[in-house]
Amino acid sequence: MNMNTKMLAAALASLTLLGGCGGGSNVKVQGTTTISKGQELSDLQRALTEGAITQKEYDALHAKIMKRPD
Repeated sequence: MNMNTKMLAAALASLTLLGGCGGGSNVKVQGTTTISKGQELSDLQRALTEGAITQKEYDALHAKIMKRPD
């Protein structure tokens, strides 16, 4: 088998394997996850500290979390 044939075979094998990835656009999620307010606030503080969100975004989200019932 010459080099071009090997490369073509490898490319076709790769395309065949990748063809099955991400076939559908519908995702079904079952079950629920409960996260405490404390965990949300801790994650929010970390996001602010690491610069992922601004102080304004932090304040708005913090207020929203605190208004929710436990």
